[in-house]
Amino acid sequence: MTSAQLQVLPSLDSGLPIAGRAASSRIDPSLDLVAEIQRLKKERNAVVLAHYYQDSDVQDVADFLGDSLQLAQAAATTRAKVICFCGVHFMAETAKILNPDRTVVVPDMEAGCSLADGCPPDKFRAWKARYPGAIVVSYINCSAEIKAESDWIVTSSNAEKIVADLPTDRPILFAPDKNLGRWLEQRTGRKLVLWQGSCIVHDTFSERKLVQLKERYPGAKVLAHPECEPHLLRHADFIGSTTN
Repeated sequence: MTSAQLQVLPSLDSGLPIAGRAASSRIDPSLDLVAEIQRLKKERNAVVLAHYYQDSDVQDVADFLGDSLQLAQAAATTRAKVICFCGVHFMAETAKILNPDRTVVVPDMEAGCSLADGCPPDKFRAWKARYPGAIVVSYINCSAEIKAESDWIVTSSNAEKIVADLPTDRPILFAPDKNLGRWLEQRTGRKLVLWQGSCIVHDTFSERKLVQLKERYPGAKVLAHPECEPHLLRHADFIGSTTN
């Protein structure tokens, strides 16, 4: 594949605009990108990690594919000196935390996450201070600074079990995703104090369009991530993490 063959895909009727810088405009259009990536991997003793959410072209050149925690853990099993993390900033931070002796790079330093960006450390600390003695549980989709302020870091795969097993004599703070927090309350019966953050992508999903799709494809199963809003989850046949 050459850089001239790269295309921007539509946003699949999500309502979200396609954003970002056209890096391919700064690359020789005749360059074989796959061959160049393989050359650089060998030259720098690097490993490429790609999140499930990446385009298929990026996944095809990756050494490991998975969610953010799986990828950070996978990197620790290799002898690579450089970890190229194709994902957003907090994912690369997690990889660095778990692999402190490696060099971690990301293709775009401005690749952000609305969940992580919507939980500023100073405001988080002020919120936490209002509940002395509380257990602080943070979803892994947060910055390294928020992780450092937390008692527990959870993924969407293990959050239910961890929250259910926490002591019942202390309040529980959950950040930064309010939708995942609400779902955990329903699943565990525990009362959580929720940081009012959410994922811009999951917020954009339309219940009306989902109903239209169900009508168009009767009998189809609806799979949903717990970061979706409650009015969408009620239509789901299965709710779980990306890995699930």
